[in-house]
Amino acid sequence: MPVGGSSLFSGFRVLGLYSDHVPHALRYHKKHREFYVVTSVGKCFHTFNVNRLGIVAVSNSLSEDISCLAADRMLVFAAAGRMVFAFAKNKEVVMRFHGHQQDVRLLLPLGDQLISADSGGDVIVWDVQSGEIYLRLQFDTATFDLSAMMHPSTYLNKVLLGSSQGALQLWNIKTSKLLYTFPGWSVGVTVLQQSPAVDVVGIGTATGRIIIHNIRLDETLMSFTQDWGPISSLAFRTDGPPIMASGSPQGHIAFWDLERRQLVTQHRNVHSTAIAGATFLHGEPLLVTNGADNAIKVWILDQEGGGARLLRSRQGHSAPPTTIRHHGNDGKNILSAGQDGTLQSFSTVHERFNKNLGHGSVNKKKEKKKKKGVAYEQLRLPPITAFASAAVRQADWDSIVSCHRGRSSASTWSYSRCTMGAYHLQPPGAHRDAVATAVDITSCGNFALIGSSCGRVDVYNLQSGLHRGCYGNDKAHSGVVRGVATDTLNQLTVTTGSDWLLKFWRFKSRKQEEQLKLTAAPACMMLHRDSGMLALALDDFTLLVVDMETRRVVRKFAGHHGSINDMTFSPDGRWLVTVAMDCTIRTWDLPSGSLIDCFLVSMAPVGVSLSPTGDFLATSHVDSVGVYLWTNKSLCGPVGLRPLPTDYQPTNETLPGTAADEPQQEVTSEEADDTYESVEQLGAELVTLSLEPESRWKSLLHIDIIKRRNRPTAPPVAPPTAPFFLPTVPGLTPRFSLPMATEQDAQSKVLSWGSLGQRSEFSSALEAALQTGSFDRPMRLLKDCGPSAVSLEITALSPEGGGASHLLLAFIHMIDSMLASGRDFDLAHAYLALFLKVHLRSLSHDAVAMDTLLRLSERLESRWAELRASFDQSLCLLSYTKSALL
Repeated sequence: MPVGGSSLFSGFRVLGLYSDHVPHALRYHKKHREFYVVTSVGKCFHTFNVNRLGIVAVSNSLSEDISCLAADRMLVFAAAGRMVFAFAKNKEVVMRFHGHQQDVRLLLPLGDQLISADSGGDVIVWDVQSGEIYLRLQFDTATFDLSAMMHPSTYLNKVLLGSSQGALQLWNIKTSKLLYTFPGWSVGVTVLQQSPAVDVVGIGTATGRIIIHNIRLDETLMSFTQDWGPISSLAFRTDGPPIMASGSPQGHIAFWDLERRQLVTQHRNVHSTAIAGATFLHGEPLLVTNGADNAIKVWILDQEGGGARLLRSRQGHSAPPTTIRHHGNDGKNILSAGQDGTLQSFSTVHERFNKNLGHGSVNKKKEKKKKKGVAYEQLRLPPITAFASAAVRQADWDSIVSCHRGRSSASTWSYSRCTMGAYHLQPPGAHRDAVATAVDITSCGNFALIGSSCGRVDVYNLQSGLHRGCYGNDKAHSGVVRGVATDTLNQLTVTTGSDWLLKFWRFKSRKQEEQLKLTAAPACMMLHRDSGMLALALDDFTLLVVDMETRRVVRKFAGHHGSINDMTFSPDGRWLVTVAMDCTIRTWDLPSGSLIDCFLVSMAPVGVSLSPTGDFLATSHVDSVGVYLWTNKSLCGPVGLRPLPTDYQPTNETLPGTAADEPQQEVTSEEADDTYESVEQLGAELVTLSLEPESRWKSLLHIDIIKRRNRPTAPPVAPPTAPFFLPTVPGLTPRFSLPMATEQDAQSKVLSWGSLGQRSEFSSALEAALQTGSFDRPMRLLKDCGPSAVSLEITALSPEGGGASHLLLAFIHMIDSMLASGRDFDLAHAYLALFLKVHLRSLSHDAVAMDTLLRLSERLESRWAELRASFDQSLCLLSYTKSALL
């Protein structure tokens, strides 16, 4: 197994993460003419376009959680711990700012500078281009604890700072001078926001008071009071109407009319947590809000009276999900039930296909009537503990059934309508104090089976919501029912409970057929309907696999060191993936009965689901609101899976989207040159072809025919060059004089034999290689020649062509070395064929050369025998694969 995690699964991405408690940052792209909102999600940030709230980019992760965000037209700045990072293209870290001794909590971009403030009172002004400190200010937190800062519009190089003691200070960061001190209002400042009017600033305080102040005249223009606690955010509308929005820790938003100086409207429960940030888009009636409830919302102010309505949103779980399951057979949708009580569907294709089925309610009609009051909170159902879904009849009636914490009735949900269903499946009579603990839907989608804490297993019709009977004599088990499942054909029903029994029932008659005594109490159960394999997780951290056909335990696995939370089968029923509180994700191979993959994660997994197509593994974890996707590497290429020993120590695998971005180290010239180069020969038993084009060697045997065919019928004649002034012959009739033949033209163009007496570079290199035994240089020279040049060099090796007999012997040795090394296999055969065609007659009279050729022939035959055996084996295997019925 490779070092660093799993050999079977690889982290892909995380679903359902949109926002946390950090206020968002807004950017405008001039080229795209579009607004973008940047939100923090732990150690990285996401960028969404406001028009569609589609995710545009995901940044690289940092080593710590992001504490604040800011953005200008080019960069996004994020503070994590004591460091500030600058991101380009919404992804890559291009600059790191070191200098703070405490955690950074405020950021403010200002032109070519960046202002950061930490919890210790240090304020540093950075030069963004160089990363150097331009100015450092130190404040005493006992007298001026910095809590907010802003740049007043049109105030060049000026910054307004607010403190938790209530005082405000106006600084010039270029001259490092304190220009003015505002005494304040004896309450802590939480927010500073520039209004559309020059010199006018909105100030939010810790007591809920909003002050509109003119900083040029130091005069308070108006003030408002919010009854929901401290002001968490302020925003001014810039498209005309004088409207101001204020956020509160309770998740409410109030809209104020600055002309009438009164409250226009209020929207309660905009977010289930505090409003982290609220910003109006410049020149548009749109308000963007985000909160720690993992939601981004865009509101449009087009209602009568100045009210706002929700235009679009992206929302995940505000509390960690507990149960996840794939819905449908395409594997593109994941149903997730969270501790916040909501049921949501996340799409693995695109976020626009996400669905929020909402929060369950005791009575939907009463909830609609009381939604404007506080009492509607009491009508909400508690979180879902277990659910089952079937996509067969989801267009006809409710297709999801869920059990809730501490409730006896199960709720139905409609996936197609994205809402809670019409029925609460309540057990009859005296058993209404029991709690529903297990649920399953038949493969046909018509019936729901619900197990309860009193031992009952009831059957309900999903179309009508009516009770259709129960298993056993009033009770199926003497303890809590831990699992319920039905087979594909609705013939068998399997139940298990805390009484250590696994029971098999007839679905139609509801009569018990058989039971198995388990070795410990079961914690959960999972049935793979196609293969008929039933997996049980026991309280002693072991796993049992029962065959539904023989009704016997066929596999038993041990290895977990904590409670097994969930498990899932692969689509073919070959693998069983389990997750436990020991922070491990293990994959068991059922045919071999062994553990084939195991890796650790940083947070204990509580839910797992493998898609019906087998491409993605989804997991949910403790203290995380996201759903993490892992790709199945066995679908992308060969994966060597071997049984792992019982004492195998798993290594840690980083969760998708949480890998820290390591600082880039300076690469030296030695490291830059240390690049991997492929070896010339992979193995001694292999042959390697040259990279030369076929035109270089394929036509060598027919080079004489090609030359004869391409021979010109007449020698080329250069046209006579005409002089600038054409000479004429004297006489009455004007005639031009013919040019006289020069002495140079009369010379013969046939070269003398002496000019051919010098040997070529190839012949000299071949003669030198005969002494050293290394034929690399003459081989390189020959590879650089064209077909005609190769033919000329080989022809010139004979004594008749100006060579010598020892050069012929050297050429045979060069071909022998090429065949022995296995390199340039095609060139060796082409050169040898041309060599024998030209010089075989003269070589037949040389006994030494003939002995060398005989040894070369034996090497050729042995090499071809090895290649022929490999070719025959590959062709046989390919023919069997194409024709056999697999």
